[in-house]
Amino acid sequence: MEPVLLLAVSLFVLMGWLTLDIAIGNRKLGSLGDIAPTTAEDAPLVSIIVPACNEAVTIAPALATLLAQEYAHLEIIVVNDRSTDATGAILREMQRHHPGLIILDIQELPEGWLGKHHALHCGAALAKGSILLFTDADIHMAPSTVARAVNRLELAGLDHLCLIFKNKAKGWLLNSFILDAGGGLFLLFKPWLANNPKSKRFMGVGAFNMVRLLAYEQVGGHGAIKTHPIDDIMLGKIIKEAGLRQECLSGYDFVTVEWYHSTGAMIDGLMKNIFALVNFNTALALAGVVGISMLTILPPWGVLLCHGPARLFFALTVTLRLAFFSQAARYSGLSPWLAPAALVTPYVTVYTILKATSTTLKNKGISWRGSRYSLDELRRNNRSLL
Repeated sequence: MEPVLLLAVSLFVLMGWLTLDIAIGNRKLGSLGDIAPTTAEDAPLVSIIVPACNEAVTIAPALATLLAQEYAHLEIIVVNDRSTDATGAILREMQRHHPGLIILDIQELPEGWLGKHHALHCGAALAKGSILLFTDADIHMAPSTVARAVNRLELAGLDHLCLIFKNKAKGWLLNSFILDAGGGLFLLFKPWLANNPKSKRFMGVGAFNMVRLLAYEQVGGHGAIKTHPIDDIMLGKIIKEAGLRQECLSGYDFVTVEWYHSTGAMIDGLMKNIFALVNFNTALALAGVVGISMLTILPPWGVLLCHGPARLFFALTVTLRLAFFSQAARYSGLSPWLAPAALVTPYVTVYTILKATSTTLKNKGISWRGSRYSLDELRRNNRSLL
């Protein structure tokens, strides 16, 4: 078999295997919609902890959905983390109408902490609940979300429950980029295996990470991962490694967020954490670029430049990717006509990885929320997620 044909066949087989794997896995992923809200009168107190740093645009509508939760045993703690915009004033006004809302103002960031991690740590220290729910300042939750999640946590004897959210961003390319990134995370972490004690797979989602206080304290809380840029998934990892019970469910109808406002904003947002995914290992980052390029960028070019059986197998690989992308878009509540963007998004992904890697290496660290963290410190204190 000619080398080009062998390559074309190999990529087709690999694409088919990956597509089947994620399709089967997605069917195994449970849904919060299948869980009834708890009706127990002695339901545990849940402390919702929301870090907010310059979130004046999003904080009020997001908090409104938390205040509307149909769960009686609830406290909401918002950590105003060094905001310089109107976040503080908005929170005080909301507290005037909702006296039970707890606001913690942080003015300084201790050395050796990333800002969000420190804010979550401080919020957890203030919490009175036996269950902690970490979320973000732009997350919207359906009224029954917490009640359903608590019921699942209690009935299944879980220590950690995370929910995959629905993206409500606008724009053809942005939605396609988010969809492609989500598919990549599914392949890397296989969240449907998080509840399998025999599997090393784990998951965590910043939009909805519900953890029992005892489990959180057992693993050292955010203090154990205080310099890891990807705090949500890393929390899931240390919980799973401790032998605690964990599950990830689809929360598409219950947790929503406009993740980014533009493709450029998403690229900028990934600058601090995409290289951290491989613990700032340049070789692994470049290997990822090569893998993505071979599987998603090369086949369309193979269709254009090759002939005969090689062109056929390259075309089949492209068809598989487009079909998967279309189905994933439909499942996510997006138009299946996003599928052609699957031919474009790999270039954006490769650009983002290369930019994040080169920028971090050039600057010898990352900058986030006005603070700088050296590359030596990040590599020394963190572990790879993969």
